[in-house]
Amino acid sequence: MNRNDFRAGLRSWLDDNDLSAGPDHSLDAQVAQLARVRRALYDAGWMRYGWPAEVGGLGGPAVLRAILGEEVATRDLAEPGIYSMIEVLAPTMISYATPALAAQMVPRLLSGREQWCQGFSEPGSGSDLASLSTRAEPRGDHWVVSGQKVWTSLAQYSARCVLLTRTGIGHDGITAFFLDMDSPGITVRPLRTMHGIDEFAEVYFDDVVVPADRMLGRPGDGWRVAMDLLPHERSTCFWHRIAYLYTRFDQLLAQTTDRDDASRDDADLGAAYLALHTIRCRSLATQERLAAGGRLGPETSIDKVLLATAEQRLFDTIREVSPGAIELADSPLRAEYLYSRAATIYGGTAEIQRNIIARRLLDLGKE
Repeated sequence: MNRNDFRAGLRSWLDDNDLSAGPDHSLDAQVAQLARVRRALYDAGWMRYGWPAEVGGLGGPAVLRAILGEEVATRDLAEPGIYSMIEVLAPTMISYATPALAAQMVPRLLSGREQWCQGFSEPGSGSDLASLSTRAEPRGDHWVVSGQKVWTSLAQYSARCVLLTRTGIGHDGITAFFLDMDSPGITVRPLRTMHGIDEFAEVYFDDVVVPADRMLGRPGDGWRVAMDLLPHERSTCFWHRIAYLYTRFDQLLAQTTDRDDASRDDADLGAAYLALHTIRCRSLATQERLAAGGRLGPETSIDKVLLATAEQRLFDTIREVSPGAIELADSPLRAEYLYSRAATIYGGTAEIQRNIIARRLLDLGKE
């Protein structure tokens, strides 16, 4: 199916099937709505396009997944941040899990039957993954994991976790596992963020037993898993976020069009639009590269910097041209503005991204 036919068919189906979210904007409601939307789209076939048949997909280019995410985001059917996690975790399973494990598990994520999380960051190793210390030790036909992760999105809702552990020294001493979150010895403690939502959690592992066949790749492949996963976290999933931010920009534009003093806001609105258009063009190029069979790498740090810039500029503009809308009104805009402050932190800080760009793309050396 080509992308135009896919979009037209999808829009027609969405028009005929009401998947609208209710008035409850709590995290519990968002996660429940995400599961509902994924299940309906999976049962109708739309969620299966762009994924290989080996994991229950219907084939076709990955750009079909981007179109689906865009339609979900622009219709406010699911929060784009948690929706887009599928673009990070499913490709990792397809690339590194055994074919049997991937075939068993990926449909559970696509269909909304399960939510998964990503156990990378630790209290002493956020953007610096090479310094992680959570350990996995071999014991017979299984491994035993002990340690702590932090900033683990949706851990309290997740059935599985893609987990990085220390099994040796250096980059070659990192190993990835696909862990069941109901395993004995796991404690999850949600963290309240400044925008008032317990999206993140601390996760403690106390002698957690993991079967050897749940290893992703081979012993020591964890760094490779991370380096393949993080470019997706910093690029392809942004298409949904960008579409969502455009809806917020359109809403802002509609509010200012009829105002007598609207012209004074033109420069701010123009700068916000330019930032959004720039990241959309960049993201489209990334989607096209992936659709052509290319691999994603350090160049996705550019996507990450542009997305963070655009998101913060948009919400700064909302605050500037709509006085009191964020500080005084009790609306979702306040939480969204506060969340935008973290855009230069989550998924790797802006400083880390600029270092990657300087060292790995511009060859400017280590300092």
